Amino acid sequence: MRTVSATRYVTPLREGGSLPAVVEADDDGLYVLKFRGAGQGPKALVAELVAGELARALGLPVPEIVFAELDRDLARTEPDPEIQELIRASAGLNLALDYLPGSVTFDPVADTIDADLASAIVWFDAFVSNVDRTPRNANLLVWHRRPWLIDHGAALYFHHGWDGSAERAAAPFPRIADHVLLPFAARLREADARLAASLDAATVERVVGLVPDAWLAHEDAFGDASAQRAAYARYLCRRLASPRAFAEEAIRARGV
Repeated sequence: MRTVSATRYVTPLREGGSLPAVVEADDDGLYVLKFRGAGQGPKALVAELVAGELARALGLPVPEIVFAELDRDLARTEPDPEIQELIRASAGLNLALDYLPGSVTFDPVADTIDADLASAIVWFDAFVSNVDRTPRNANLLVWHRRPWLIDHGAALYFHHGWDGSAERAAAPFPRIADHVLLPFAARLREADARLAASLDAATVERVVGLVPDAWLAHEDAFGDASAQRAAYARYLCRRLASPRAFAEEAIRARGV
């Protein structure tokens, strides 16, 4: 993954709960920056990184994800005290996604999507326990007539209170019934067979290995950051093992 440095705070995206922002970086690109110091903390960045790169490994459309260095001095040019505080609290390494100018939010009433792609996205969100792709908040953009997956900070919610055990990995994901694309996902069984076979342990370990030590909060269950990353990998690999309750739950929710 590339690392860029934020050079200019452009505008806040106030529709996001963690107050992400559009920033300009030293490569002249525009990015949506996710702040480490936001209320959801670094675990939201871990989920954003791991889920986003796993989606990419599965061939799903995700904007480029980069590490973003943020200088606390950037706060001096911002008049909003809330933004100043957020920048200072997030000085150092953050996460950013390529900004998609002119993109619009997917509308399940007006827009359509291919059944294979919809099924793959539903399967993926059930796999990573993503609670945040609903009709109320699709986190799905249409850009150049293609759908793009964004905002995975609410995925992997198991890590907000876990001991490294993989026991919960075999659990279903009942909230998949609320997924915005479930009505379009007519090929869930085919997606389950194809995607589970295409994601191996080496890929999972590679993606989890991208997580910086600084984002892994100290937890008594882990001796060090390497042990914590290994626990993430075990959890995800166990989730991929057959039988996959999360996939069967999605199929039941759609009624097929």
